[in-house]
Amino acid sequence: MARPRKQQTKRRRIPARAARRPRLQRAPRPSPAETHLLGLAREITGLPLAAAIEKLTAAWAPGAALPRDVAQAFVRSRGDKTSALALAWAREQVRLALEETIAATPKPGRGHIQAAPDTLAWLLLAACESIAHEPPSAVADRVRAILELSGHAAPAG
Repeated sequence: MARPRKQQTKRRRIPARAARRPRLQRAPRPSPAETHLLGLAREITGLPLAAAIEKLTAAWAPGAALPRDVAQAFVRSRGDKTSALALAWAREQVRLALEETIAATPKPGRGHIQAAPDTLAWLLLAACESIAHEPPSAVADRVRAILELSGHAAPAG
């Protein structure tokens, strides 16, 4: 008598990891800080320098939403390169918009910083950002100082 043949089971072939399709990753949603910074860059584009500085100082004023949003986004981005780069890129857009405004503005006479537009934009943006840390009573003096540095206010005397 012939023995019945044992039925063979088919082995499933598992594809190698390298052969698998990579998952598409969606870009993270922009943080409120990024959205606000990019909107600010659009707002100051094409404005006269004094008006652009006024907008920047108002955006960074104590109690405004932007300083809080940027601080929260900065803390959340620690350890996340994508978020950190996105926040830095949004801030850079503001600086570039300010640089374009400075480059398009006729150079004022004496009494302002003699620097290249990129350097002056960096200094003015840093000064505007620092207003968030000032007491509200000092903001008007700081704004005037920033306008003087840019050459767009009469020096106090």
